[in-house]
Amino acid sequence: MNGMCSVTCTMNNLLLWVILQGSLHTVEGVWPLPQTFTTSTVRYQLKPQSFHFGYRRESAAQRGCSVLDAAFKRYFTLIFPNGTAGNSKLHFSVDEPFTAEISVDHHDCEGYPKEDSSERYNLSVSAGRAFLSAETVWGALRGLETFSQLVYQDNVGSFFVNKTDIEDFPQFQYRGILLDTSRHYLPVQAILKTLDAMAYSKFNVFHWHIVDDPSFPYQSRTFPDLSGKGAFHPMTHIYRQSDVRSVISYARMRGIRVLPEFDSPGHTQSWGKGQSDLLTPCFRRGAPLGTFGPVNPALPSTYQFMASLFKEAASVFPDSYVHLGGDEVDLSCWSSNPSIRAFMQKMGFGVDFPKLETFYIEKLVNITSALNKTSVVWQEVFDNSVQHGSLSVVEVWKQGCYLCEVRRVAKAGLRVILASPWYLDLPGPTHNWARYYTVWPLAFKGTEEQKRLVIGGEVCLWGEYVDATNLAPRLWPRASAAAERLWSDEKQTSSVDRAFPRLQDFRCRLLRRGIPAEPLDVGHCRHEYQGV
Repeated sequence: MNGMCSVTCTMNNLLLWVILQGSLHTVEGVWPLPQTFTTSTVRYQLKPQSFHFGYRRESAAQRGCSVLDAAFKRYFTLIFPNGTAGNSKLHFSVDEPFTAEISVDHHDCEGYPKEDSSERYNLSVSAGRAFLSAETVWGALRGLETFSQLVYQDNVGSFFVNKTDIEDFPQFQYRGILLDTSRHYLPVQAILKTLDAMAYSKFNVFHWHIVDDPSFPYQSRTFPDLSGKGAFHPMTHIYRQSDVRSVISYARMRGIRVLPEFDSPGHTQSWGKGQSDLLTPCFRRGAPLGTFGPVNPALPSTYQFMASLFKEAASVFPDSYVHLGGDEVDLSCWSSNPSIRAFMQKMGFGVDFPKLETFYIEKLVNITSALNKTSVVWQEVFDNSVQHGSLSVVEVWKQGCYLCEVRRVAKAGLRVILASPWYLDLPGPTHNWARYYTVWPLAFKGTEEQKRLVIGGEVCLWGEYVDATNLAPRLWPRASAAAERLWSDEKQTSSVDRAFPRLQDFRCRLLRRGIPAEPLDVGHCRHEYQGV
């Protein structure tokens, strides 16, 4: 009799533990953490056969909104990984129905996310329904991601969501990931998979460092020899126009902007293979060496070429931003070239070669401004400029007192993107995510107006030691630590210890969604990565 009671009590305790494990799941499992929320242990069961996404009657966006219609199908599969596909209308069932209703104030379904697009949303979950309201479809996408993370399974496989109310918006408007596709070519599928993971962490800018010294994989319609002679391989290691359109379209459906970078005048060795007279011939003792340095800023043909290239880029990439680069320019080749020195004397630059770079960048800014593009530059351009009137957005990337640089740029009245503390290209111990998590982009002395000029930050994954084989585990979940810093209220997310179990949970979610994120510590995930 005592033995039977022992078994029964054990089973009852196990059942109670299973119930508690489900009911104690709260909104704090969401990554990045929402701005404000209230939650409850009251929970509601969800079943795929009786779950439905729909539009509220007053919503400006209705059926036929391409972004949201696609998102409903995508998130249904993410919420119910083993559920039946297709839920275009409510399935009649003996089960209690649950409807997630969406309301959007502005019908921007066919456009692209912009630098000032609102991502604010409100989400409430109660018996039989979830109500998501947003100003734009891009905010609705962020809310759908949050809702998908609220849904969880108990130990017997049933799906639940807790009673919850959320008001949410990003702390910073610009939350970027940089991928370098020149030093190692990244297949389009690897880029698309990264865009998926970016959406899960609520990143909203894909900074595509598409070309550099090693290779020029972008296939230009205007200058086909750039990739024909400058790519690793002219057929297999290029991004055709159709590939670029696919990336931009895929990103748009996830509320992600695509910011192209054509870095010059340095980092352009691959350019010179397909465009003669573009690079500066280097000299020694008055004789040419047969090697080449940065773009030649003294030739009118240089700016004619750049005007044509950026005109094409403006027609291909719809975003209002374009990155002009301007970093790490080796001045020794310019200083060795007699034609460059003669040009500098003519322009009154003397031997001030940073002034020559400023002259060149100003020419490019004028070209891109005429194309209605806002230029982004690396911080050297700002550092080398006496007058900053032509600059708009500066990306701070150098180590050292990067907040000092942020403050200098903001004091000059320019917008700032912070990248310095979020370079993830080199391997490190998995626990160094905490170093990325404890960055405070606004932790400098300055006015509120100056701090508003810090528009966000960027995680940079340079390609010297990264290709498709290690892209995802090197990026995730470390990049997610930066994502929460750029989205969430810093006062609520100041504790690494409190963040750790949430990030572990989110890493497991990434695995279940097919992202091979590296482990943070010893442990296991309920749904381990299956390698597909």
